[in-house]
Amino acid sequence: MPKVTSQDGTRISYDKKGQGPTLILVLGALNKRGSGKKLAEQLEYHFTVVSYDRRGRGDSTNTEPYSVEKEVDDIGALIDKLGGSVYLYGRSSGGVLALLAAEKLCIKVIKLAVYEVPCNHYPEAQKVYRAYRKTLRQLFADDKRGDAVALFVKSVGVTDKQIAAIQRLPMWKGLKAMAPTLAYDTIELMERYPNVEIQKIGTPTLVMYGAASPAFMGDTAQKLSRTMPNAALCPLEKQMHEVKAEVLAPVLAKFFK
Repeated sequence: MPKVTSQDGTRISYDKKGQGPTLILVLGALNKRGSGKKLAEQLEYHFTVVSYDRRGRGDSTNTEPYSVEKEVDDIGALIDKLGGSVYLYGRSSGGVLALLAAEKLCIKVIKLAVYEVPCNHYPEAQKVYRAYRKTLRQLFADDKRGDAVALFVKSVGVTDKQIAAIQRLPMWKGLKAMAPTLAYDTIELMERYPNVEIQKIGTPTLVMYGAASPAFMGDTAQKLSRTMPNAALCPLEKQMHEVKAEVLAPVLAKFFK
């Protein structure tokens, strides 16, 4: 599989399929590059679709200490390897990373699309998130990776019964291996999001959310689209955070063409 070396020596593994302008998929928490397979298959007739393992996941390596800037450098290294300019699609916390990449890399990102940046501004939700981050840090300090994964998936609506079932599957081992990256997504990136200079990102941007998702997802998307100088808002009917590839792909294809 192809790899690219980032500025700090981290090797980033990626898959590339299709033909046409290059579109990089920036995925969210506990996702490896294979998580973008269905979407890539829907888009490969229009674009050269690149899905990559973010640092610390799958076949990519990692170089401590972590920083958000290093993750942006990873995207920059991919862009340079792939021809110097791309389209970016970021989902969930990957949307925050994609915004940061557009902010830093400017003209290298021709167009940007994000789906459901998971930031809930409501005071009660912020209280819950602070407790979550405190608990997650303690679990990592105690090296309780499985408990950290369970805490995260429960926070996004997975029931205890479903968690118990997942723990019996082979995939649980892989999730535990990626557990440390939860700090990257749910702490580092989400704490950085309020400080992104969104109003300065002039990249043409499509901001999407699922119409069936919790209300805060739509509120965040609307605020984001109003603040960015060159953004359009697009709700996807009947969709939630786990958006269906067959619904999302035509919207992305229309926007990026």
